[in-house]
Amino acid sequence: MAILPNIRRGPLVVGGVVAVVLIVGGGVWWTNKQRYESTDNAFIAADKVTVAPQVDGYVAQVLVEDNQRVAAGQVVVRLDAAAAQAKLAQAIANAAALDAAVRGVDDKSALESAMIAQKAAGVESAHAQAQMATAELERYGALAKQGWVSPQRAQSAKAAAGTAAAGVAQAQATLEAERRTAEALGSARAQTLAQAQAAHAAVETARIDVSRTEIRAPVAGVVGAKAVRPGQYVRPGMALMSVVPLGQAYVVANFKETQVSRLRIGQPVEIRADAFGKQTIRGHIDSFAPATGSEFALIPVENAVGNFTKIAQRLPVKIAVDSKEPLAGALRPGLSVEVKVDVRKDTGLGFADTAPTAPSTELARRGVSR
Repeated sequence: MAILPNIRRGPLVVGGVVAVVLIVGGGVWWTNKQRYESTDNAFIAADKVTVAPQVDGYVAQVLVEDNQRVAAGQVVVRLDAAAAQAKLAQAIANAAALDAAVRGVDDKSALESAMIAQKAAGVESAHAQAQMATAELERYGALAKQGWVSPQRAQSAKAAAGTAAAGVAQAQATLEAERRTAEALGSARAQTLAQAQAAHAAVETARIDVSRTEIRAPVAGVVGAKAVRPGQYVRPGMALMSVVPLGQAYVVANFKETQVSRLRIGQPVEIRADAFGKQTIRGHIDSFAPATGSEFALIPVENAVGNFTKIAQRLPVKIAVDSKEPLAGALRPGLSVEVKVDVRKDTGLGFADTAPTAPSTELARRGVSR
């Protein structure tokens, strides 16, 4: 008969244990809910860079393999540079020819300067002769009136004065022609010099094209998605491979819009990834996205319909990984993670505080009217 009371107390004991478990579990849940905001809608991201050629050509060498670490500026692919080097040699020869043409124009200009000086001296000589002939004409004219010389001698003096005046006009015309020739040479020099400068620019362009046949890693990281082989013909902008800077990975966590009001920049974050087991990675909130994830979708959600159902949207939050973390360099973009933010810390600006002030609101705050 003593067994019956024990049987009756069994359900009470079980119920009591269940109640204690529920109370403890509820207390833990409530405590975590007050202290933390968490989500499993998060992943690792990194600013990976696509390596692409800037000139076309055939691939001569591929100097890296998949998953290989590379340094910034390291040569990863070499293109056949024969055609680019030939263009460079042609551009150098063209520039040298135009430089010689400029020097030829300069030589002609120097010769024209000497000719101008000579013609100017000729003008002075013609003026002197004209002045002498004019003086002779005046003297013989006076003597002819007095009958001391024959009329023929006076006429000869007049003809000599006319010839001297014509000589002055001819010398001045010749001098003007030389000056115009010098001006034409100046224009020709300016044109030839411009062509020479363009040729030198073409040399620099050709030299740059030769240097671009060596394709270098833009950043330090690990090679991935390699899609280039020796002998392949590539064009500018064609994706050859990607370089992922693993040491600069970060987390993008998509929090519900009902969670972000408690988030602040700088709050500490615990990050857990299935790939690393139970190990915890430390980080902090870096910034908030300017719009929800649906706004950046290729096909944005259209809510202006009659059967609208409100769904909590998610806002991407960037979480920076602390550089001192041992696993910071092991994070791979695309890995799923769980994040837990300690919202008790009042570390910086909140989600609402980071919103930019509208121009009209800012002007009203300052008391300025439009």
